[in-house]
Amino acid sequence: MNKEGNSIQIVEGKLSVPDYPIIPFIEGDGVGPEIMKAAKRIWEKGIEVAYGDQKKIVWLRCSAGEKALAEHGDPLPEETVETIRKHIVAIKSPLTTPVGGGYRSLNVTLRQTLDLYACVRPVHYFEGVPSPVVHPERMDVVIFRENTEDVYAGIEWPKGSQEVEKLISFVKKEFDISIREDSGIGIKPISERATKRLVRKALQYAIDQKRRSVTLVHKGNIMKYTEGAFRDWGYDVAKKEFECRVITEKEVGHLRSKASATERRSSEP
Repeated sequence: MNKEGNSIQIVEGKLSVPDYPIIPFIEGDGVGPEIMKAAKRIWEKGIEVAYGDQKKIVWLRCSAGEKALAEHGDPLPEETVETIRKHIVAIKSPLTTPVGGGYRSLNVTLRQTLDLYACVRPVHYFEGVPSPVVHPERMDVVIFRENTEDVYAGIEWPKGSQEVEKLISFVKKEFDISIREDSGIGIKPISERATKRLVRKALQYAIDQKRRSVTLVHKGNIMKYTEGAFRDWGYDVAKKEFECRVITEKEVGHLRSKASATERRSSEP
């Protein structure tokens, strides 16, 4: 056992975690350091209660955000990115994202650089916590959000820029679509590949964790070829790759209608 720490590895598609894993952490900006300090104490105590002195996290500080910009002239040094790549698992506190200027969102940059495509967020109620709803104890969902496409691709240009002028002119000339000249423009790509890998991950998680259902959330009634395609590609994965484990809401409705019709016929004199 190396108490100086070892890197987490991926073996046959799964995490292999040593007893003393090295975990890089980014302290963050603003309230970030305070959050990180408290979180580390909780993790360390949890490991102590569960494993005694047999397991322990070896923390490795990484630089990012305002402090990195002041010290290195770069809010996200390449050394930090390579350290995260090497150690597989890392912890990050909130980082400042300049509004309307400055450097690009570091959250978006990390997602794009490391291809962190799935934002997985469990949401459930803790007993004793005040809530404005009547039955907060019924809240138990896990959200899988695509993290590298759609608006999170971060493809946009400001009002009045040469890029926006070119786009407005192109769209008008080629498609006869008018866009107000004082607009900022963003592009939201949604690809089949990225959609399917996210839905595949969510479905497999639901099966492994014995969850009851998976819901695709989209705005396909308005954005038919991006949001609507997200829905269609998601259902395609469910039907082709999880055929024996998944039944769609439409199929449930059809079975219910069929059962009702059979019941009515059997009750007729």
